[in-house]
This record gives sequence, C-alpha cells and structure tokens, in this order.
Amino acid sequence: MALAGTLAVEVPLYAVLLPRRAPVTAARAVAIGVLVNVVSHPLLWFGLQPVGRWAGAPTLAAVVVAELVVWLLEAAAVRVLAGVDVRWALAVTAVANAASLGAGLVLVLVG
Repeated sequence: MALAGTLAVEVPLYAVLLPRRAPVTAARAVAIGVLVNVVSHPLLWFGLQPVGRWAGAPTLAAVVVAELVVWLLEAAAVRVLAGVDVRWALAVTAVANAASLGAGLVLVLVG
C-alpha cells in the first residue's frame, strides 16, 4: 500500500519535472520514477529505518537519515538514467520525496 501511494504521488512529478531539463520523454521519466522507487522503497522500509532503530536512534532521526540517504541514491540514479545534471536530479528527487513524505504524514495524522 505504501509503495502504491508513493508511486501515485511521485511518478506524475517525475513525468512533469524531469523532461524540463533532461533529454527524456515524459514516458521515460515515468519509467525512471517507477524504477527508482521500486528499488529505493524496500531499502527505506526494510533496511535503513530498521537499522536506525536498532542503533538506538529515535524514530524521527531514523526516518530523517533514511530519507536523506534514499534522496541521494535516487538523485544519483536519476542523474545516470536521465542524463541530467546533478542539481536538477537533486531538485526533482527532493520535490518528489517531499511530496510523498508529506502525503504519507497527512494520511498517518488523519488516520
């Protein structure tokens, strides 16, 4: 369920933002958005956050560190897959990740 929500929020942002400065079509941007999330989502939920909690980090700290690591990894992948400069890769992935994190927080708070 969480992956589906992430894809629903992030993939349209990739489709709109990535082609603005990358030599990719919207369809390729969609494929890139799906690919980076299918790879990074399990890493975030089943790898980084549990390791942070195991290391004794408070939940908020574990989430923040995990999100930062995932953001940087996704930006690196976007840089390579889309052939875009590092700044734009960082910007697109930051917007997409912030949007899906925000949507997830709203769902948790609303209930």
